[in-house]
Amino acid sequence: MADHDDTPEPDPAASGDGGLRSAVSVPRWLPRAVVLVLALVACYQFAHWVFSRLVGLLVNVLVSFFCAVAIEPAVDWMARRRVRRGLATGIVLLVVFAAAAGFLLALGTLLVDQIRTIADNLPHYVDDVAMWSNRHFHTHLKTGNLQDKLLHSNWVRTYLANGASNAWGISTTIFGTVFQLFTVLLFTYYLAADGPRLRRTLCSMLPPARQAEVLRAWDLAVAKTGGYLYSRALMALISGVAHYILLQVLDVPYAPALAVWVGVVSQFVPTIGTYLAGALPVLIAFTEDPWDALWVLCFVVIYQQFENYVLQPRITARTVDIHPAVAFGSVVAGTALLGAVGALVAIPATATLQGFFSSYVRRYEVTDRRL
Repeated sequence: MADHDDTPEPDPAASGDGGLRSAVSVPRWLPRAVVLVLALVACYQFAHWVFSRLVGLLVNVLVSFFCAVAIEPAVDWMARRRVRRGLATGIVLLVVFAAAAGFLLALGTLLVDQIRTIADNLPHYVDDVAMWSNRHFHTHLKTGNLQDKLLHSNWVRTYLANGASNAWGISTTIFGTVFQLFTVLLFTYYLAADGPRLRRTLCSMLPPARQAEVLRAWDLAVAKTGGYLYSRALMALISGVAHYILLQVLDVPYAPALAVWVGVVSQFVPTIGTYLAGALPVLIAFTEDPWDALWVLCFVVIYQQFENYVLQPRITARTVDIHPAVAFGSVVAGTALLGAVGALVAIPATATLQGFFSSYVRRYEVTDRRL
């Protein structure tokens, strides 16, 4: 008969190892949570990668949207006169493109002529500097040696060599700019030409109660943005004609280019645009006659006061009159966000937002006499 061992079997639940295993057992939800977190991180990285690749396209679409909103009143005006909407959009874009090309051509002509004048007169400038230094500081500079050192120095050769080596980079930049301009024009054309159909498509995805709000917001954006830009364009035209007449009377060179410069910059660059616009004609006039420069300066100051207190309130009474500080702040903010593109769309966006606030925010009469 076999020996019977009366020793009890060890209880795993009561043993120390079993308790440890129970204490460190993995919860059932933890693997799912880890997988979910990893999936979210992967989706975020993928979305960030896609956004970084498409940010240029999104900016172009944003600029195109504001351009389409700006030209839509003119397109609608032609469409109501039985001009096909696509043809009307093309005509408006062609007029805008011709105006921009004329502005750049005028400034380019002025810049090229000034650079050519400086290059032709550079030896005389060197002689004048050398004679002035010899007369006032008792130096012994020889004009011939100074010209040779300046025109044949190593930094001139280095600058020319670097310019030649960067020709490919400059060409690439120009090609990229032209491609972006073509992209903006193409999106602008389709957004303006198919504006009504685009609105119907967006409203078809919304309930009837929301459709009226979307259409009201769209119409408000068109009215405020287009009205603001058209009022600025009209004031730019008036300012350019007035300054052109003055510059022609004073016989200041490059009068057409300077008039275009004053009209565009003074109206479309907020706050500091007036000073930037007036500085160039004053400088060009000063090279001809200091008294002409004084007359130009006085006319710029007087015309600015006339524009601020008489012309601008009448023209912008039915559109959006943005305070100069608000306009300047919007341009700074737009530049910080999107660079040069943000500076261009900042004022139209601010005009639209101001129109939204003026339409949706209820105002009350101020009863306090101290205000």
